[in-house]
Amino acid sequence: MQKYLLVRIWSLLLFILSYLPVMAQTTDTAAHKPPAVKKKTTVVNTAADTSRPKPRPVKIKKDTTHRIAAPRIKKDTAAVIAPPATADSTLNKKDSTVAAAPKVLPPSAFDLYMKKLAQENMFLKPGRPSYYDTNIMRPFADMDWLVYMVAGILLIVSIIRLLYLKYFTDLFRAFFNPTLSQRQLKDQLSQSPFPNFLFNVFFALSLGVYLYLVLYRQQVFPQAEPWLLIPGLVVLVTLVYGIKYVMLRFCGWLFGNAELADAYIFILYLINKVLGVLLVPFLVVIAFCEPQIAQTFLYISIFFIVLLIVYRYIRSYSLVRQYLSFSKLHFFLYLCAFEVAPVLILTKVLLNIWLTGNP
Repeated sequence: MQKYLLVRIWSLLLFILSYLPVMAQTTDTAAHKPPAVKKKTTVVNTAADTSRPKPRPVKIKKDTTHRIAAPRIKKDTAAVIAPPATADSTLNKKDSTVAAAPKVLPPSAFDLYMKKLAQENMFLKPGRPSYYDTNIMRPFADMDWLVYMVAGILLIVSIIRLLYLKYFTDLFRAFFNPTLSQRQLKDQLSQSPFPNFLFNVFFALSLGVYLYLVLYRQQVFPQAEPWLLIPGLVVLVTLVYGIKYVMLRFCGWLFGNAELADAYIFILYLINKVLGVLLVPFLVVIAFCEPQIAQTFLYISIFFIVLLIVYRYIRSYSLVRQYLSFSKLHFFLYLCAFEVAPVLILTKVLLNIWLTGNP
């Protein structure tokens, strides 16, 4: 029993002795603040106490307290060891701050101009006046086909001239020399039926396109389809002069003056062929120039058309006087009944269609 008691006392003493270094270290750190010098002595003491019996593995509080206290010692030592600031160090700090600041570039000429514009322009100010666009949005119309059509007309007249150069030359000689045309050139031109037919077709095509361009510039039928209106006008011109040709032939046969009818038909279609060639440059200008220029050339073309019609009547009057004796009143009535009245009736019908939409 006594032996057992002595063993317990001895184990208790060993346990107390093992905790003496830990208690000494905690009392030292609590009594003194951790300056750098004293911490070094404590580190030495801990190193010196290694000869003593080591604590059990469960007691790891010694290392943890030492590691937790270490950062505070470093901060304090850094505060103690830091040298006082000098004038050179402050200058170096100022230089570093100046160097780190971003460089401010001067304003460019574009920025100055935009600033001046914002100050002077009334539309860029906060209290600018408001304007409303009242223009009607026009639908896009693809007019590329007009280029090809006018180019095709130029190609046709150039091919006819190259293939039948003699006929082309005789045609204008007969136009400018009426006495020579009646005696010599009439038979030469009548003996070339195919060129005569080509020039008549070209006149109908040229006059039909001219009428379409006049209607287009004047906005008579703005919603009409060109691929329907242009062939319709060409067919209309063909029908008008075809019916006129048949009526003149019938009147010459009826009244026994077939030679006079042939002479008048020759003059009529001679003027038409010259008119078809004359309209070609006006087609180009009216189709592609600006509205003001196109309007001017439209009036010039109308003047030439009227001039050619008057010239045709003068030549017809001098021709008919060679075969028949009649008064000027009869000739005037003929012009009103067969030349002027159909044109006026056709114009009235077109205006009714344009204004009311009903024929």
